[in-house]
Amino acid sequence: MIATDEIARRLGEVRERIAVAAARSRRPADAVRLVLASKTQPPAAIAAAYEAGARDFGENYVQEAVAKRAELDELTGVRWHLIGNLQSNKVRAAVAAFDLIQTLDRAALATALYHIRQAPLIPVLIQVKIGGEASKAGVAPEAVEALINQVRDKVAVGGLMAVPPLSANAAIARRWFAELRELRDQMARVTGLALDDLSMGMSDDYEAAIIEGATIVRIGQAVFGVRPSVV
Repeated sequence: MIATDEIARRLGEVRERIAVAAARSRRPADAVRLVLASKTQPPAAIAAAYEAGARDFGENYVQEAVAKRAELDELTGVRWHLIGNLQSNKVRAAVAAFDLIQTLDRAALATALYHIRQAPLIPVLIQVKIGGEASKAGVAPEAVEALINQVRDKVAVGGLMAVPPLSANAAIARRWFAELRELRDQMARVTGLALDDLSMGMSDDYEAAIIEGATIVRIGQAVFGVRPSVV
């Protein structure tokens, strides 16, 4: 794990770059929520980021998040995001552990979430498979409208999320982000839902995502350094 002061320094740099990118999209810096992707990071690293002002953390695995929340229960005001796939047998634990589930991609999962909590409805984002990569989860863009209509009375759909194909070419990366923004705008029109959030952009491409309208970026390595190896 990198030193506490290094995490604070990196976090400050990321915030500055978010502010610049937000200004380019004619928005204030606080229009973009920074979620720190803390998968495999030790609780001490999360605590260091918290001390530096971070309040949103994203975990890929339910059990890992449950354990970290228990160890960090003295931290107040933290908002936990599920940014990995949710298995049906982990739904009950996920409802207790997360404030926002960013990876809803099937109606059956929404039904399972609703069985656990009906009021208030659980906040979710619809994960979209932008780029059509077989290795990535998500619903195809052309199926998003149908899915929203199937789940809108079971969960609180707040927007879209995607992990586009990684590209070293900024123009190509921006194309994927623009496609997701355009899809979100279209879905808001046809469904009548606000769909305010667009979760897109990670350590390698978050500035391009913000310029194209991201309201949530998921940053790990740029703040925490290289992810620890899992034995």
